[in-house]
Parts: sequence; C-alpha cells; structure tokens
Amino acid sequence: MKSTLVAATVAALLSVCVARAADSRLDSAKAGSYEAEPSHTQVGFSISHFGFTHYAGLFSGATGTLQLDPTRLAAARLDVSIPIDSITTTSPELTAVLKGDKWFDVARFPQANFVSTQVVPRAQGATVTGNLTLHGVTRPVVLQVRFVGAGVNPLDKAYTVGFEATGAIKRSDFGVTAYLPALGDEVQLNIAGAFEQQK
Repeated sequence: MKSTLVAATVAALLSVCVARAADSRLDSAKAGSYEAEPSHTQVGFSISHFGFTHYAGLFSGATGTLQLDPTRLAAARLDVSIPIDSITTTSPELTAVLKGDKWFDVARFPQANFVSTQVVPRAQGATVTGNLTLHGVTRPVVLQVRFVGAGVNPLDKAYTVGFEATGAIKRSDFGVTAYLPALGDEVQLNIAGAFEQQK
C-alpha cells in the first residue's frame, strides 16, 4: 500500500513537471539563439526492405544552431550536423555494415549537414528547404516542420524548444546505391529536434 502511494505521488509530480515544462503554442517560444541538444535530437529513417517491410534506423548526437523569432519565422536559420557513426539499428551486424564503404562510408564522410535556405511559415510550424550534405554530395531537401513545445526543461533547467520534422530523400541522389533496386531508394525521414537557448 505504501509503495503504491509513493509511486502514485511520484507519477503525479512528474506529470505536473511535464505539464509545466512545455507550451505547445509556437508564439510562446522565446526569440533568440539556440544550440541543438544532442541527447534528444534524433534523425529516424526507414527504407523498403525487399518490399516486405519498412526497415528503420536512427542517427543521434546532433550539433548545430537555430536562430528563432516566432514573430519573424521566415527569418529563422538552421545549421545542424549529425555524426554518421552514430547510426544504429536493431541488428549490430547491419549497423556495422552500414558504416562501411558500400553504404555511408563513415571513414571518408563522418558528418551529414543540413543548412536551411528558406523557411515558409504555416500553422504551428513551417516548410523548411535547405541543403543536405551526405556522403560527400549536397542536394536540396524539403522538410515539413511542426512545433512541439517550449519551456524550461525541469531536469536541466535549460529553456528548450522542440520540433518534429518529416521529409523524404532518394539515397541514390547521394551516391548510396548498394542493393538498388531490391532495397528501397526512397528514404523516409522522421526527425525530433530539441534546442536549448543560449545565454
């Protein structure tokens, strides 16, 4: 009984912290300079696996900057890099293969980089066009971005803004052509972006 009461109290306190941590209105976010929070910024990807399933993986450890003013969203600027060596899948053997020279070749191309070139505001977010450099090739990419929330992170006390983004690229456009066309060319991207305001 006592342990149940303690657990309920902890859960209630956590729910209050979470509720107070983030405001889901974009116009509530503070204008300023932000840096990517690497532990909670993730780039998920998936491709068709021989037409049977969509196989997924993840990149993490982002670094970079965001210039944000909710009243002038079109002027926002994003410059983010992801270490390709951070790639992970549910198969350690596959993860190792993906790091090799037939796929991402992390020894030659250790970083992917995205730099925004245009931001078109829309309800609670924006369409963001930018240049993605991956595997030594730079191509334009369009992301649909949705604002998730802003507020003080109750754990590290940093003022944080968060976004979700979706998009798609063709891996062949970036010279990653292993096992085409049996394995899918189109790569679906699902991105979680967390940014901490700089003092």
